[in-house]
Amino acid sequence: MIKINVLIENKSWIKYIKNPENYFKKKIKKLNNNIIFKNKKIEFSLLLSGSKIITKLNLKFRKKDKATDVLSFPSNELLNSKKRGKKSFIYIGDIVINLNKLKINLNEKNFFLKFDETWIHGLAHLLGHKHKSKKDYLVMKKVENKFLRQIN
Repeated sequence: MIKINVLIENKSWIKYIKNPENYFKKKIKKLNNNIIFKNKKIEFSLLLSGSKIITKLNLKFRKKDKATDVLSFPSNELLNSKKRGKKSFIYIGDIVINLNKLKINLNEKNFFLKFDETWIHGLAHLLGHKHKSKKDYLVMKKVENKFLRQIN
């Protein structure tokens, strides 16, 4: 089971997604049917931001002084921890998405597809996937595509 905390830093997001909480409620409900999430209770936060905040975070944590479309900050909590009670959620981390990078050259129809691809990419990182090597990239892409098929 997945629980998501949606935070809006940049109010321009409301022009694109009228009610982000409802949007994600529907998407997460579909993802919760995935076998990966059946016996785990995970929680993450999603910050809907603009270029200013994501540039600051990218500089602070990745030493890159530029805006990017998405940043993921995995938690150190383990998904397979046996010490947790059955009712408690495991906080897996934070995702930050930059509206300004996302909306470049997109019309309304493909905005939502690109948005879903972006936050799913961030979620895959929170679940431990990386794309440093070609092999890792292909595994991660397969996971992302599976999740995207489920939510759309």
